[in-house]
Amino acid sequence: MIKVIIIDDHKILVEGLSKLINDSGIAQVSRVGYSAQDCRNLLKWELPDVLMLDVELPDGNGVDLCAELKKTYPTLKVLALTSFGEYPVVRRMLESGAMGYILKNAMAEEIYEGIDTVAAGNTFLCHEVEIMLKRKNSDAVWLSPSEQRLLRLIVDGYTNPEIADKLCLSPKTIKGYRQNLLFKLGAKNTSILVGMAINQKLV
Repeated sequence: MIKVIIIDDHKILVEGLSKLINDSGIAQVSRVGYSAQDCRNLLKWELPDVLMLDVELPDGNGVDLCAELKKTYPTLKVLALTSFGEYPVVRRMLESGAMGYILKNAMAEEIYEGIDTVAAGNTFLCHEVEIMLKRKNSDAVWLSPSEQRLLRLIVDGYTNPEIADKLCLSPKTIKGYRQNLLFKLGAKNTSILVGMAINQKLV
């Protein structure tokens, strides 16, 4: 049996994925965690055959965490698990040492194949990501309508509290969404984010 650890902050997804993997006949979920710190703590006690790691975590991002973990545990095999299918995120995750990349909407068979392939020491990309990487316009970034609206407000110079008031959300939530946009577009700060939005006509 392939031993798997899952790190993802969506507890319902973790529960469903754990059951799916445990019923597969090829792998078993030994432990689960919901944050980057959970991941660090778990790996001190047990190294899995495959670490399924979310790209977006409440206390950090999977790209930086993956790079950190690969320095500490060079033989660790990471299978990225995410809803981000954009080229910059995929590229950065693979460059950080992930051996596989799978989207959360993947079919069960593809999840099994990903775990089995990565456990064997080979690279795995889910079908949707593999197709995306083959496209010539692979630098394009897709933003959801809510992300576009947030980006428009940021470009217009609104602060987090002002955006929160307009969208009827908390400033803390807006701060998290803003960080996600920075990460998704590969921007180091808000001024770079605004420049990218204007230059690439994202809003």
